[in-house]
Formats: sequence, structure tokens, C-alpha cells
Amino acid sequence: MSDSNTTNAQRTAGAPTPVISAKPVVLSAPDRGADLQVRVSAPATGSDLPVIVFSHGFGWSMNGYAPLADFWAAQGFVVLQPTHLDSRTLGIPAEDPRTPRIWRFRIDDLKRVLDGLDILEASVPGLAGRLDRERIAVAGHSWGAQTAGTLLGARVLDSDAVPGEDMSDPRVKAGVLLAAAGLGDDLTPFAAEHLPFMKPSFATMTTPALVVAGDSDRSHLSTRGPDWFTDPYTYSPGDKSLLTLFGAEHSLGGIPGYEVAETTDESPARVALVQRLTAAFLRSALYPEDTGWKAAATALEEDPDPLGKLQSK
Repeated sequence: MSDSNTTNAQRTAGAPTPVISAKPVVLSAPDRGADLQVRVSAPATGSDLPVIVFSHGFGWSMNGYAPLADFWAAQGFVVLQPTHLDSRTLGIPAEDPRTPRIWRFRIDDLKRVLDGLDILEASVPGLAGRLDRERIAVAGHSWGAQTAGTLLGARVLDSDAVPGEDMSDPRVKAGVLLAAAGLGDDLTPFAAEHLPFMKPSFATMTTPALVVAGDSDRSHLSTRGPDWFTDPYTYSPGDKSLLTLFGAEHSLGGIPGYEVAETTDESPARVALVQRLTAAFLRSALYPEDTGWKAAATALEEDPDPLGKLQSK
């Protein structure tokens, strides 16, 4: 990347720029039972733009997570949000034959988005030729975080605790996992019986990532407490950071949307912290010369009344 482009990328991390978006952009998916719908959000200006592919939580869609998608796009990222088959907008019944494999379809969705960058780029007027295909990240919330984690190198253990297929993707250089499920050792009986894919191994999740967990997040799928959501950090190797948010529950203050019903811990300040730190982490992970992450970490450490704490390894 040239010096001029680096300057452009770093400058984007400051004042927000106007955002343009298009939806639904449709990617053909004949093996899926329904074509893949994607929302594309991008800054109106700038070149060599880094990419974030975002995986939504259970039941959501490309229309969710505006607090994150809008912020990231305003900070210079192109944000790609596929609608997975579990979305309430699609209304697929539980008895649908695809249901047991939706977790795999979700992973395929993210890879299909990466395969379809040319189509997605062409869908927004003026966006063609402005993506930096060497600087791609994935992010996700809740089930979406587990989905994104597989592209970072996490794997699913079978009934004999043998790691399954490696579904990591070399195109992905960094990730953000928000309220990601932990190990499958302490699942509730319902989860153990009905959600066999919730037995992750993070031993090979080597891609740099920021894990975000709420210290008041208690899952009905695990018999453990909030520390369950720190497992992706604790049990993964390599360059990882953990942001623990004080008082945060599963919505982490309201990242799925503004004033949504399932946000039980609404906190604009907490959401703003997640916005700033995720953007800073991804930018510095994708541009090693960028100092924004270090500055953001220092600012949180020196805050006299912090909303969370950071640790890294």
C-alpha cells in the first residue's frame, strides 16, 4: 500500500464520512434453498477500503446491528451483512430439513459473500474498484460470533471430541467476536441434545481477534456464568484481546439495534465504547502501522470511571 493510501486509511479513522448502502444485493445460492440476501454499507468517499463481513445473531437479518454497521462504514470500512437462514424475516419452520445444518449454511454464507465481492462491489453506485481485498475481517454477535470464529480457525468437536473440518479462510486477516459461546463442556441438557454444533475448539483459532464479553451475560444454554463468554480468548492461541464490559448482558448495551425489545441492558455509552474499540482494533489489525488500537486501549486504562477492561496476549 502506498504512503498516500495509508494516509487516507488512517485519516478515515477520525471524523465520520457519509455512508451509502444497498439492499438486498442477491447472491445466487442454488444449494441453499434460497438465494443469499446481503446489505452493503460503505463510506461515500475513499479508496482501498477494508472490508468487514458481519454475521448476525439468531433470528436477526441484514437489517440489524445498525449501531455497528453504520459506525464502521462511517469510519471507512465496507460492511457486508448477509441474512442467514435462521432469520425471522425468512420464516423457515423448525421442521425444515435444512434446520439441523443451518450452522453450516451460516459459515457457507460468509464464504459466499467473500466469493461474491465483485457482485457486491458493483451493487453500490460508485463503489466499484474501491475495496481492498487484502484487508478483510469478519465479525459476529452471539451465534454470529461462533459463525465468524470458524473462519478465524475455530473448529467444532464431534461426539468423540475430535475436531471437525477446518473451515478457516486465508482471506480473513482479523476478527471481532461479540458475546461468543464458550466451550461445550457445560451446556444445559437442552443445548447438549439439540445444538451439537455448540462444542467449539479454539485451539486452532490463530487469526488475530478481539473477543468482547459482558460480565453480566448469563446464557440459558450453559450452566456456567458470564465467564463462559471469555472462552474464545482464554483457549485460543496467538494475538488475541479481551474486552470485558462491566454490567453488560447479551446485547452488550444495545448493539443489535436502537431501542430493540431484547436489549435488557440498554447503555448508549457502552455501545459507543464497543463501536470505538472494535473499529480501532480492526483498523490496527489490518494496518499494522496504525496506532489507533494502542491509543484506545490506553484511553480505557486511564479512564477514571471505565465501562470495561482490556487484556491482551
